[in-house]
Amino acid sequence: MRFAILEPKGAIWRGMVKKVNLPAAEGEMCVLDFHQPFVARLKKGNIVFSDTRIAVKDGIAFMRSNNLTVFAQI
Repeated sequence: MRFAILEPKGAIWRGMVKKVNLPAAEGEMCVLDFHQPFVARLKKGNIVFSDTRIAVKDGIAFMRSNNLTVFAQI
């Protein structure tokens, strides 16, 4: 899936991934290729993908058409 992490200053990361773990407000969320569309609020925690870990304070994750976009405050 295409994955992007954006913050007010610009893009932090863009690329293709197979799996992303998100710190959703309702609990840890694992997103795989072709996941159903969703919008989720993020809480303080780590976004983990492809052996990379990025800490976020909060944000919103948006999945549609195999594109996952995270708008986050780092």
